[in-house]
Amino acid sequence: MNRICELFDIQYPVIQGGMVWCSGWRLASAVSNAGGLGLIGAGSMHPDVLRDHIRKCQAATDKPFGVNVPLMYPEIDALMNILVEENVKIVFTSAGNPKTWTGFLKEHGMKVAHVVSSSKFAAKCEQAGVDAIVAEGFEAGGHNGREETTTLCLIPAVRRATILPLMAAGGIGTGDAMLATFALGAEGVQIGTRFALTKESSAHENFKNLCLNLNEGDTKLLLKKLSPTRLIKGDFTTAVEEAEARGASVEEMKELLGKGRAKKGIFEGNLQEGELEIGQVASLFRESQTVAEVMKEILDDFQAGVEKLNHF
Repeated sequence: MNRICELFDIQYPVIQGGMVWCSGWRLASAVSNAGGLGLIGAGSMHPDVLRDHIRKCQAATDKPFGVNVPLMYPEIDALMNILVEENVKIVFTSAGNPKTWTGFLKEHGMKVAHVVSSSKFAAKCEQAGVDAIVAEGFEAGGHNGREETTTLCLIPAVRRATILPLMAAGGIGTGDAMLATFALGAEGVQIGTRFALTKESSAHENFKNLCLNLNEGDTKLLLKKLSPTRLIKGDFTTAVEEAEARGASVEEMKELLGKGRAKKGIFEGNLQEGELEIGQVASLFRESQTVAEVMKEILDDFQAGVEKLNHF
């Protein structure tokens, strides 16, 4: 049996990314109901909002789901206590040291996966006691690793560095891409961008429509002095590039970024002033779909790819 399916008690080894401003209870429950693993994105939620989303997700599905927690979250203690109080069983952590919270989460009976961008950090995850690893390549949307390693280079390197169950992320939105990462040693995939553009995503329609009209090359990794982030090219990214080109300090970059810019762009649909985070793979898609349609297409294409290779 597939180790990812066994670990999370799911039908298919497809995990939805816990993306800020996209991954509420509607998206998470839809992915879980379709046989994958849905994740609520805690990074853009106050603790009381997260509690509400967990309860609504529990009411909307009887299948396993989890919560994605960026470890840089400012109210991390309150959030972790909510996960315990609401009996969450699966937690994906990112953007921080897995040693800090893995022990606490596992003591409370939770399965823990951590997102990494290098084989070095994958080895540290194994030492920290996580149950599984997500290796995310440079193609991914939102916050990225500083190494800028592509997914097809990262997966075999991480596979060599750890024996833990391994999920691939970054640039994966089709069954063919899923199959490619499996050939390199992945046992599951975490998909962000494709699910961010579904009808169940809480992202604004302006943002979704913009992403469904992108071409390759329309995103760029910026904000490297703060936290490398893949953004759609536009007014805000032009301002960021100009600031980076003149050697702006970290303080200047923080001031330019300001507060709430991702919410303004992704959730409120302000395409001029917002921080518009999406992965490179967005350029492959033109149609607004439901989660069920996306899951069926990915799994059908994956199976067709397997059969084609069997006749190679």
